[in-house]
Amino acid sequence: MSFKITAISGKARTGILKTRTGEYETPFFMPVATKAAVKYLDFQELKETNTTAIISNAFLLYLKPGLDVIKNHNGLHSFSTWGKCIFTDSGGFQVLSLRDFKEKFSDKGLKFKSPFDGALHELTPKKIMEIEQSLGSDVAMALDQMPLYNSSYEEVKKATERTHIFAEQCIKYHTDKSQLLFGIAQGGIFSDLRVKSTKFISSLNFDGVALGGLAVGEPIEKMFEMIRLSIPLIPESKPRYLMGVGSPREIIRAVEYGIDIFDSVWPTRNARHGKIFTSFGYLEIEKSSNKNSLEPLDKKCKCNVCKNYTRSYLHHLFKTNEPAGKKLLTYHNIFFIQEMMQKIRQSIKENKWGELKNEYRGF
Repeated sequence: MSFKITAISGKARTGILKTRTGEYETPFFMPVATKAAVKYLDFQELKETNTTAIISNAFLLYLKPGLDVIKNHNGLHSFSTWGKCIFTDSGGFQVLSLRDFKEKFSDKGLKFKSPFDGALHELTPKKIMEIEQSLGSDVAMALDQMPLYNSSYEEVKKATERTHIFAEQCIKYHTDKSQLLFGIAQGGIFSDLRVKSTKFISSLNFDGVALGGLAVGEPIEKMFEMIRLSIPLIPESKPRYLMGVGSPREIIRAVEYGIDIFDSVWPTRNARHGKIFTSFGYLEIEKSSNKNSLEPLDKKCKCNVCKNYTRSYLHHLFKTNEPAGKKLLTYHNIFFIQEMMQKIRQSIKENKWGELKNEYRGF
């Protein structure tokens, strides 16, 4: 078994995910390293934040630098120097940023023009499995079609049906048994489609089940309604991955429902825009009240940024658009979220969930 539950508190649980590079305690959060790098942080700094897993994009890495370059390094871990857990997403989500993406999908896969050089490519379940196995990530995500929020019922139904076709083919073409393979349930916010998709993906021989197509603009309560519907349909022995969620409040709530794995650009993107995570809620570093403040971002935080820099200095860096400012703020936000994940795991083991939620009530 690649996943073992170690503690339970209500529906929340801790576990161990065993991959080709080691054993990783859940629940955990993955910073997004789309092109094999987290924006503004190198991997040594990322290790200092107690990050144990990242997620990269197979679609973009296939385009640039290309598989040959990564093969020369014997895989993505060596290429990037990140020796811990790496998830690779198939890239179906990124197709949303391309023009006329709806016309590019078919039951065989998707066709698209490279955003780098305009060359035409075809991405099929077989092709994406070849790519992800070549990259050598710990966990490969199956190809899916994620419908946009506000898509019609028929559009979501078709995307969900294609996702199921892709899922079966990904299992067929995934031959590297040292690499875990996760399936993705779709269905938008239509209850019947979400239930049908979660049941179908859970019935297949995947190592884990992800909930996709959420946190894309729908009302928060709708998202959690879909999570509540889905969780009982996923076998307890499989890790549950909620894609695209990274705000402290939503992570805590999702863990309480039984989610094990998260990823999102939320901490890093907010840092670049001056929105900082603290023990008392969000701090806007650009506000004039920080201009002369000698306090750290958060007196309770033990990260290197809070130990060494004042709000005044960080305010100055942000207002003058210095790259160092984005680096330091990103470091803090990732450190904060990883410390929160550690506290979440501890609260589950000690059955102190109420105290944990009270600590982060500012969000």
